[in-house]
Parts: sequence; structure tokens; C-alpha cells
Amino acid sequence: MFSGIVQTKLVLQEINKQTDFASLVYDFPAQFSTGLQLGASVAQNGVCLTVRTLKQNTDGSMRVSFDVIAQTLKLTNLADLKSGDAVNIERAACFGDEIGGHVVSGHVFGCVRVLSIEQDELNMRLVFERPAELRPYLLNKGFVALNGCSLTIAEVTPDTFTVWLIPETRDVTVFGTIEVGAKVNLEIDPSTQATVDTLKELMASGQLAELIATVKSA
Repeated sequence: MFSGIVQTKLVLQEINKQTDFASLVYDFPAQFSTGLQLGASVAQNGVCLTVRTLKQNTDGSMRVSFDVIAQTLKLTNLADLKSGDAVNIERAACFGDEIGGHVVSGHVFGCVRVLSIEQDELNMRLVFERPAELRPYLLNKGFVALNGCSLTIAEVTPDTFTVWLIPETRDVTVFGTIEVGAKVNLEIDPSTQATVDTLKELMASGQLAELIATVKSA
């Protein structure tokens, strides 16, 4: 589980690609690798990956690798990474941690493209496409995780949704250098998904009208 509060961005040191498989390698500074163990979960651009190898570097940092399988490469922007790219990083949340964003699983639903960017010294406005299959889950004032960042949707149109970023988010994450056309990993809010999917199931089974009638007569 993650909070959607990205802790830092790290440069991808190596990417080793095979058919439908890749290995990502980073150097984690000491302050971000404390307590990191084999099998631990780390979100990279919002994708939950498992630590495969750990090796201490001479400068005190930790070289860490992660495996990425075919389905993850198919659904996320990790497939487009190359050595030298910056990636949003969040360590898994622990019981007792402050959850400053919203509960994020690290299970990405797909990618959306940046349609426009407006920014000044203090504000940054990003407009994204709103795909038909995800439209019911992307609601005005709802939560969304974009490249692992917990954000509130500021406004929606039938085909787009908009978020605003504070300077801290721009500085700490990859959004500070993002460009129009970029693919961004998207995870919908799990509570929104549960509500929408439940209503869809009730409507499909014809039980929604019955439920409404029951509530009205109560």
C-alpha cells in the first residue's frame, strides 16, 4: 500500500530488456534505502514493483533492481523508460505512517496522455485525456493517482480531466519536466471503483430499481 505522496525522483541507471521482460536498476541514496529488504515493495511512477537485488555502493548508496513482467510493460509507461530517465519513487507505507494523499495500491489501470500544460511560478495546470473505459471513475473532485502522485481532479469534460499541481509536487516529481503528449500511469481511486462497479452490477441485474424502491419505502 502507498499514500500517493512521492518521496523523490531517481535516475534510472540501467534497463535490461528481454522479450516481454525488463529489469530496472537504480541507486537509492542512503536516506531512501534505510531498512530496504529483498522482496520489499517500491512504487515507480505509481507501479508497485518488488526488490529483486540489493548491493551496497562505496558512496553509501544502494544499487537496487526490480523485475518488470509483460503485463506491466503492456499497461504502463515503464516500457518506454531508458537509462537516464527520472522516475517517481515511493517506498511502501507502514502502519502508523501519515497518509497525506489517498490509499494507492500501485496497480495501474493504464496510461493517459497529457493534452496541455499551463504554468507560472506558483501554479501548474495539466489537462489529460479521459478515455471512455475510465470515464465513470474520473469524477470532478475525485481522487486519482498519476505516475504515483495522489491528486484531486479539478474539473472534467466528456473527453478530458484536469489537475493542478503545487510547486512542491513539480519540484519533487517528474511532473516538473513533463511535456505535452507524454504517457502517464493512471490508477483510479479504489473507493470510487468499488462504488461505480457496484452500481453497474446492480443496474445490469435489474436490482437497482428494486433497491431504490426499498429505500423509499423504508
